[in-house]
Amino acid sequence: MLDMIVIGAGTAGLTAALYGRRAGLQVLVLESGFYGGQIANTPEVENYPAIPRISGVDFSQALYDQVAALGAEVKFEGVTAASLEGGVKTVTTSRQTYEAKTVVLANGAQRRKLGCPGEEEFSGRGVSYCATCDGAFFRGKEVAIVGGGNTALEDAIYLAGLCSKVYLVHRRDAFRGNDILVKAVQSRENIQICWNAVPAAITGDKAVTGCRLRDTVTGEERELAVSAVFVAIGLVPDNAIWGDAVQLDPSGYIQAGEDCRTNLPGVFVAGDTRTKPLRQLVTAAADGAVAAFEAGNYLASL
Repeated sequence: MLDMIVIGAGTAGLTAALYGRRAGLQVLVLESGFYGGQIANTPEVENYPAIPRISGVDFSQALYDQVAALGAEVKFEGVTAASLEGGVKTVTTSRQTYEAKTVVLANGAQRRKLGCPGEEEFSGRGVSYCATCDGAFFRGKEVAIVGGGNTALEDAIYLAGLCSKVYLVHRRDAFRGNDILVKAVQSRENIQICWNAVPAAITGDKAVTGCRLRDTVTGEERELAVSAVFVAIGLVPDNAIWGDAVQLDPSGYIQAGEDCRTNLPGVFVAGDTRTKPLRQLVTAAADGAVAAFEAGNYLASL
């Protein structure tokens, strides 16, 4: 019987494990992919307190090493089912079932998709959801990136250093990202902003050769000759696996306040998967610390 199972090895999950181990709890972290979560795909992090600049990979590695050194067990197994009600929680993976007194849900969120023709067909053949993962494959070529938030702006800046031209496609006439990133994008000569536009279709043969844009105001369409389309239009929480037991908001995020407590005793939530006004690295770390602290309080009350 474990004290705490953490589902997800992103910043929130690993921080929960860190604080759990420092409190003397027996902690298991389950992760279906790679540790670090979304931040591992970010080329540079410049907004984490006391760290002026660090790559997402280096940040993730340092956090993972810190947690492992404290004795938290990390297993790379995807969760297939969970029973979170009652005093004993069970979490099942493709390999086995684990039991714990508390669970921290830190499974993050997935990239939102465009839903236009050609997206699925050319996924992995010019359609990408990770500019830092795949940008180097299109060095010296013309590409498009879709989105208007911080991720899209950061990706556009990164791609501008690799590609001959970057079309930044945004459905509105103003960006939602930070002003410093907006100015950085506008200062790059090889970034062309396509305002009030959405992809109507992604075209190609064996790989992407173009992206047809539709003007959201006039309805007119035009073709961009590009070798890749990078999608950065936000996140979607994947919380259906928790069933009806954990309360979700209308957008599918787990309902919890700053204490990170869900409606179920002994079940806590941290990071991008919970309801919150700001989803950033620093807030994920804060959630992880709070969730582990509250889990410790819950265990002490038993």
